Amino acid sequence: MNTNKYTRQYFLPPQIEKYNNWTSRTHVDKAPVWCSVDLRDGNQSLVVPMTLAQKLEFFALLCKIGFKEIEVGFPAASDTEYEFCRALIEGNLIPDDVSIQVLTQSREHIIRRTFEAIRGAKNAVVHFYNSTSQVQREQVFRKSKEEIIDIAVEGALLVKLLADEFEGSYRYEYSPESFTGTELEFALEICNAVIDIIEPMPDNKLIINLPATVEVSMPHVFASQVEYMCANLRNRENVIVSLHTHNDRACAVAAAELGLLAGADRVEGTLYGNGERTGNADLIALALNMYSQGIDPGLNFSNIPRLTEAYERLTGMEVHQRHPYCGELVFAAFSGSHQDAIAKGMSFREGELRGGNGNFLECALSANRPYGLGADL
Repeated sequence: MNTNKYTRQYFLPPQIEKYNNWTSRTHVDKAPVWCSVDLRDGNQSLVVPMTLAQKLEFFALLCKIGFKEIEVGFPAASDTEYEFCRALIEGNLIPDDVSIQVLTQSREHIIRRTFEAIRGAKNAVVHFYNSTSQVQREQVFRKSKEEIIDIAVEGALLVKLLADEFEGSYRYEYSPESFTGTELEFALEICNAVIDIIEPMPDNKLIINLPATVEVSMPHVFASQVEYMCANLRNRENVIVSLHTHNDRACAVAAAELGLLAGADRVEGTLYGNGERTGNADLIALALNMYSQGIDPGLNFSNIPRLTEAYERLTGMEVHQRHPYCGELVFAAFSGSHQDAIAKGMSFREGELRGGNGNFLECALSANRPYGLGADL
């Protein structure tokens, strides 16, 4: 446990003082594009992965909540995930306004197998990636920066080629895996190389996803890294900057929020923060944090108890009693002074309602009116 064994593993932007503009913003003022990765990142973290039937039920659940982009798996990695893609497409189970997303390494045979899995999809995002971090380059792949760029470029060329060969409608997403352990200038270089190949257009934008594959810094450092990328990516108006934060330092939600302040457009995460190791960004917490600032997140979490029941049944995971917004005890108080304050607060609100305050009345009625997810789950 000698602290001399450890070093900081993140990289700051050059001229760091230029990339702190996000600090002048006090809250996220609009909902991002949400992408659930429960069926891929979340599923691969389960001791017993979901069956095909469970995945189909979970997909329908995510659609009811209002997700328009759902990563459904790594179809080249297992027969179950391949068959899941085919079942969704052949069974016409994907709403017209929902895009499925599939993950693939930037390797030819895996990319080809992935396109076979999503053949005929009405709307699909092909998410290809390769690792770019200094540690991975030196210790795992033993490749130069130029060779790592070649892997990304070859992947980009192939997905464009196959999109023309396979029936379906496709968009693209690229991730420099282990972004947070990558020198910022190199991360920018490789992402711009992919952008130059894909040539995104206003009607078919490219998603550049910046994953905190392992969380190695405080959230404000991540925000400055995101702002640097947003400011320097080529063809930025046709690029959607996405975040995929992990919770190794227990800061995934904070990092995602600060990353949105720094200019990101999209967030990938999971319900209840499920994911490998300590998990991903909790999309319920992120969405309901927006409600607390008067921003509509565009997701329907009107019946969290039923959602929790379905989640626990399908995944075999348990939601902690103190889980933000969702735990059984988060709205319970055992201290007498807290109970007294809650009772007086309820009494005050009841008085406001009887006094004809329309805002309070509408809020109260809405909170108790079953609709959407609450009615259907």
